Amino acid sequence: MELWFSEFQTKNVKISFKINNVLHSSKSKYQKITVLETEDYGRLLALDDLVMLTTKDEFFYHEMISHVPLLTHENPSKVLVIGGGDGGTIREIIKHPVKEIHLVEIDKEVIETSKKYFPSVSSGFSDPRVKVFCEDGIEFVKNNKGYDVIIIDSTDPIGPAVGLFSRAFYNDAYNSLNENGIMVAQTESPIFCNQLIKRVYHDVSSIFAFTNLYTAVIPTYPGAYWTFTMGSKGINPLEREISNTPAFKTKFYCRELHKSYFILPPFLKEIIYK
Repeated sequence: MELWFSEFQTKNVKISFKINNVLHSSKSKYQKITVLETEDYGRLLALDDLVMLTTKDEFFYHEMISHVPLLTHENPSKVLVIGGGDGGTIREIIKHPVKEIHLVEIDKEVIETSKKYFPSVSSGFSDPRVKVFCEDGIEFVKNNKGYDVIIIDSTDPIGPAVGLFSRAFYNDAYNSLNENGIMVAQTESPIFCNQLIKRVYHDVSSIFAFTNLYTAVIPTYPGAYWTFTMGSKGINPLEREISNTPAFKTKFYCRELHKSYFILPPFLKEIIYK
């Protein structure tokens, strides 16, 4: 008998994975947490039956949400991550010569599950520059300032993550940033969430001096084509020269393509500008 896991990406579309083993299943205060061993994608982490990562393709997402804003900033010293309890974004940030990294994850059990079942993803938690806060990120940004880069590595805009897609939250993030600070948020797929992308783009544009969308392919996410929305207080990402920044190892992000990530296809331009 075959065992399959399916995520309904919409009510009419689903992606399915053949499963070899259920490694973990629990219910935290906030959500259902599942870890599966798949046939083709390695280990899979799902929250409330939505795929957060697989070990085969997680680096597509984590590298793009981290390196694009960090290299766009001239000299980031203090970085805040909202969400990202699996640790993949932290793993990428520690490749940079930053001094402090704060991660705010509302669900401590996500962190502990990732440490146990995804050691290659969560390895950055042991870095001494990293400090973890298990609390609400929305409230955290209201009360903490002095960051050069804020990365909003949130789940989909449902449940406790809804507020992380609001204009009020982006305004609080703006106030938490230093001069020339940069915020980036994952903003879903234009295949299924074009109205959300348009709203977020215009909300961020009303707050930050520069607002730019960039994209990446993420095979196991809905639509496989993903957007990130960047708000910058003073640095124009399209004019930033990154050729002299320190080199480090990546699998998906490519510094030669850095500026090209901001080039949008016509249909995506139409979504945000029309």
